[in-house]
Amino acid sequence: MAEAATEGTDSPKKRGKLPLILAAALALVLGGAGFYATWSGLLLGGHEPAEEAAAPLPDIAFVPIEPVVISLPETARNAHLRFTAQLEVAGKHTADVTLLLPRIVDILNGYLRAIDVAEIEDPTALVRIRAQLLRRIQLVSGEGRVRDLLITEFVLN
Repeated sequence: MAEAATEGTDSPKKRGKLPLILAAALALVLGGAGFYATWSGLLLGGHEPAEEAAAPLPDIAFVPIEPVVISLPETARNAHLRFTAQLEVAGKHTADVTLLLPRIVDILNGYLRAIDVAEIEDPTALVRIRAQLLRRIQLVSGEGRVRDLLITEFVLN
C-alpha cells in the first residue's frame, strides 16, 4: 500500500524553458527583419517619388480695385458694407483693365446697392454675389480680359 500511495503522488514532469526562449528569439529576429524590410523600402516600395518640376505660372496679373463702402438702409442690422477686391487678368490686358477701373467700380456700386439687404447679410450669399459681379465686370471689360474676381474684404459693420 505504501507503494501505491507513492506512485499516485508523483507530479507530472515540468517542461523545459527552451521552447519559450526559442519562440522569443524567433519573434525578435522576424520583427527586426520586418522592420528592416519596411525601413529600407523592400516591402512597401519606399522609393522616394521623383521631384516633378513645377509648371510655370501662367501670365497673370492682379489689378486692385479701390475699396467701396456702401451705406445700408436703416432697416438693416448693419450700417455699412466695406468691399475690396482684386481682378485676376491676363498679363497683356493689365493696362486695358486698369483703364476701365472707373466703369468697374461703377458696376460694383450699382449692383451692391441694388441687391436686397437680407441677401448681403446672408453668410452663404458671397458666392452668388461674386459670380454676379464677375459676370458684369467681364461684360464691361470685354470677354477674355478678366479671369476672376478675388474678394479680399467683405465686411458688414
